[in-house]
Amino acid sequence: MMRGYRNDPGATHDAIDSTGWLHTGDIVSVDRDGHLRIVDRKKDLIITEAGKNIAPAAVESAIEAASPLIGTVVAVGDQRPYLTALIVLDRTAAAAYAAEHGLNPVPEALARSPRLIEAIAADLAEGNRQLSRVEQVKRFRVLPVYWEASSDELTSTLKLKRRNVTEKYAGEISELYAGNPGPDVHQLNGSDRRLGLERQRQNT
Repeated sequence: MMRGYRNDPGATHDAIDSTGWLHTGDIVSVDRDGHLRIVDRKKDLIITEAGKNIAPAAVESAIEAASPLIGTVVAVGDQRPYLTALIVLDRTAAAAYAAEHGLNPVPEALARSPRLIEAIAADLAEGNRQLSRVEQVKRFRVLPVYWEASSDELTSTLKLKRRNVTEKYAGEISELYAGNPGPDVHQLNGSDRRLGLERQRQNT
């Protein structure tokens, strides 16, 4: 398939083993007809505290498909007891939602809008229903920013720079697992109630 990476023996060694097999680093599934489907990248695999292997792209795709308001979702949970998510709003959909409901359209305000948080939580619950129990997101937070192509978070083709995101937002991620998180952290459970939502209502 290839001899190796040009002028990069380290990458060649990692990709091609001593018997000549090319290791692509992809995680695939095989359906009943024997067709292969690429699920995720091995390097992105989440291994939870309990040792469960989860492909974050599958989780993120299910949630994004359930919500027109979400531009990007980042599933988090490596060496953690459960999955959580960082949510970035879709700029166009968020602006339309704000206009429809008379909300302040700036992302900082929308990220703390109880009405929008309820909409996101409902969409997350729908996305969770498409996933196995261990894949379901338990807590989330909406980041008060929009992400752009060719940025710290996204490539020029809008692919997620996962490592950059987990490093840049390490504090926000840690709070998703705090025993007493702040009002920007919201929790999903069987009744779809969110931590912090009642406190937000009292402040609006």
